[in-house]
Amino acid sequence: MRQKHPSPPLEGLRQQIRKTRATPSSKRDRSESTGFIRETYLLERQAARAKAREWFDSWPKAAYWTEVESWRELPDARIEFTMRRLPSAD
Repeated sequence: MRQKHPSPPLEGLRQQIRKTRATPSSKRDRSESTGFIRETYLLERQAARAKAREWFDSWPKAAYWTEVESWRELPDARIEFTMRRLPSAD
């Protein structure tokens, strides 16, 4: 004769779902969950290169995992890009 196991309590999950739904999506930034600091820029090509170099010089890739997370060239030849880094090094 098989014994029926009771269902696991789901109240904790329900509370988390309610909390998440109550928080505006703008507050649920990916940065909060990953720990990365992100900044997005919209600059002319040469200024964009200089800004990226500034980030790499200030926060070296080896220590801060600094990277150009995404970029795109707009029709007016400006570059929109997002830089990403860890908040501190070990």
